[in-house]
Amino acid sequence: MRRRYLRFDIWLCLLLAFGVSLGTAKITEWITPRFYEDYVEEHTVADGDIGGRAGKDIPRVQNVDELLRQEKFTIVSPGIEYRNRGAGYHNGVYMYSVTLPSGELVAAVINMENVQQEGDYYTSDHILPVGEVVYDDLAADKYFMQQIQYGGELSRTDFYIDMRGEGGKVSQEAYNDHYADIVQVITVLVCFPLFHSIGAKLELFPFFFTPKRLKEQKSEWE
Repeated sequence: MRRRYLRFDIWLCLLLAFGVSLGTAKITEWITPRFYEDYVEEHTVADGDIGGRAGKDIPRVQNVDELLRQEKFTIVSPGIEYRNRGAGYHNGVYMYSVTLPSGELVAAVINMENVQQEGDYYTSDHILPVGEVVYDDLAADKYFMQQIQYGGELSRTDFYIDMRGEGGKVSQEAYNDHYADIVQVITVLVCFPLFHSIGAKLELFPFFFTPKRLKEQKSEWE
């Protein structure tokens, strides 16, 4: 079995680029909190809007037939039952299998910060955010279906319930880390070839691609 090793110059340039990326990531972490407040404002949903808190004026649907007749509605879930069934990603959105009072199961995207509880977290009723029906062929996503139907088969796969709307904020730490990671990757991708090119021009490393002028000089010497 043959073993392949990266050349010393590649390791060195990667190490230097990674070192610089730690600095740019740290700078990004200092800058992003200034933008987090705007992010929070943009992703805060008003009560009564899709993804917002459901007031008493929002219908509490009991079954699929009822929710299909309503423009906006909510679901009352016993305890944290809506967290204990299947869940998975579909088109980049995380969905939960939610049980209706009728026992029917439907897929739902939920803005967790606007779930309301009436008493103990584990046993009291939880009023989910305001939702609306979004038609989509969930069954076409086989891997997603395996995930979300882990705790029971969905009653309908031709729609899901959007209970997030424009909400769904991430924590400030997650927000900072996301952009710091992006900046760090970009820094490595930019600095690695830059450092290697400088080293090659100083004749410390071999070129990845020999410049045309050097090829012509070599041809003349030959």
